[in-house]
Amino acid sequence: MLNYVSRGNPESPAFLLLHGFMGSAGDWDHLAGALSEDFFCGAPDLPGHGGSAGLPDGAYTMEGAARAVVGLMDDIGVMRATVAGYSMGGRLALYLALRHPERCAGLFLESASPGIESSEERASRHEADEERALRLESGDFEEFLRDWYAQPLFASLERYEGMVERLIEVRKNNDPSELAKSLRGIGTGSQPSLRGELPRLRVPALAVAGELDEKFADIARQMAELSPKIRVELVPGAGHNVHLESTYVYTQLLREASELEG
Repeated sequence: MLNYVSRGNPESPAFLLLHGFMGSAGDWDHLAGALSEDFFCGAPDLPGHGGSAGLPDGAYTMEGAARAVVGLMDDIGVMRATVAGYSMGGRLALYLALRHPERCAGLFLESASPGIESSEERASRHEADEERALRLESGDFEEFLRDWYAQPLFASLERYEGMVERLIEVRKNNDPSELAKSLRGIGTGSQPSLRGELPRLRVPALAVAGELDEKFADIARQMAELSPKIRVELVPGAGHNVHLESTYVYTQLLREASELEG
């Protein structure tokens, strides 16, 4: 069901790399290249992104996306993998570990959240996600992308000349109507909170956030307080998008995550 790319020896320990909203499997090319000598790296386009378009409606939910990822693992012969996810991909990775712990050797959660606990806040976020989805379906896609990366969450990217412009060009390869489906079904406003399940997490996890990203640094600490399986790493000088802003440190942390013991 899911379009994907893979690198490395299928007999090696596996990484499954899950991108964020509006991303694609190609977001991981530089990391997969650095890891492929020692690991098998699989990276799907998640539902509504890249080549994973026109899927059954059920795929555009957290449960449907998790089933699709497990199906992909079956197709490529990976029984267990260290699952690494960024932002939306991190939320999916955590969901996968809680629902299918037998398929996860470890977790690497970059700038990820277990969802919104308050029903009122979740309803407010759901409304905001719906407004964004409608704009994706009927507005100027490039303007949407520029507004998206103008959010304070991504302010640290402005330190790198041309990075935001390059991201916008790559994101334009997506179909905005498919992104709207993803936002409605897999967005934070639609995801049930997983906080209550964290004490039962069976998979060792590394929760990574940029030191400059105070919101997600706090969320990482909160998750670690709820689960003895979760360890926190804050990356100095990085913001929300750690894998772009501190690639070398990120790669070393990924290797650490592959060695975590339950």
